[in-house]
Amino acid sequence: MKQMNSEQLVSLLKTRLGDTRFTYQFDKKYDKLRLNHTKLGHGMELSLPGILTKYNEKKDAAIDEVVYTIEQTFSAMELEKEQGFSSFTQIYPVIRATSYPQSSKEGHAFITTEHTAETRIFYALDVGKTYRFIDESMLEALQLTVEQIREMARFSVKQLPVTYKKDEVAGNLFYFVNANDGYDASRILNESFLKDMRAQIEGDMTVSVPHQDVLIIGDIRNETGYDVLAQMTMHFFTVGTVPITSLSFIYEDGELEPIFILAKNKVKKEKEES
Repeated sequence: MKQMNSEQLVSLLKTRLGDTRFTYQFDKKYDKLRLNHTKLGHGMELSLPGILTKYNEKKDAAIDEVVYTIEQTFSAMELEKEQGFSSFTQIYPVIRATSYPQSSKEGHAFITTEHTAETRIFYALDVGKTYRFIDESMLEALQLTVEQIREMARFSVKQLPVTYKKDEVAGNLFYFVNANDGYDASRILNESFLKDMRAQIEGDMTVSVPHQDVLIIGDIRNETGYDVLAQMTMHFFTVGTVPITSLSFIYEDGELEPIFILAKNKVKKEKEES
């Protein structure tokens, strides 16, 4: 089967999204598509190679995901313009890679908290089917301090329901949290959940957040388990809509420590490398 190219993808997205709300700018040199919302005066850029990779694996489902994300993002912007963001009071923590931009396109610094060497915590206003990161310019309208935002987020993440699917591979157990509510990776911040899992795990407990919409808990009982984990997290990292990190963490005594899975099933902790 012939694979889709960037021009075909752009044409398909134009067909799916229509030309009444958006104008389109296709940058062939950098293989990007910029959508501009005609009424809002705001836009977003899409990196086409990543979407094509997902399309080749998931076909129409990949396009459905992209279109859904675009429509929900701009719907939230439209709602914010009509009502203002101060009407939204539900605040959640959101995990992102440390390489993720720390300020908005307008130059306002996002409210963040350090997490691990691989991850950083951002804070978001929940606006239904999507969310908006909170930046410093929003504090006055929200009438909240940074510490209040952090405290509200800590409370909110504990209230999220936690269900998981269990799988066994080569004698190792893996638990997948995938509620698809935008906060799956955020559940890594639910300390009581992690402690409950630790209590039932017999081997090494690993925690992975390869992308926004999955949290993987591993019960690693043999060396093969680490190889399985490495392959699994790299796969999820590659296909995720919002990748975070392909590294996993050992969870012990309430601490998360990045691990590097090396050749011949050897595991080396970051602190031993430094």
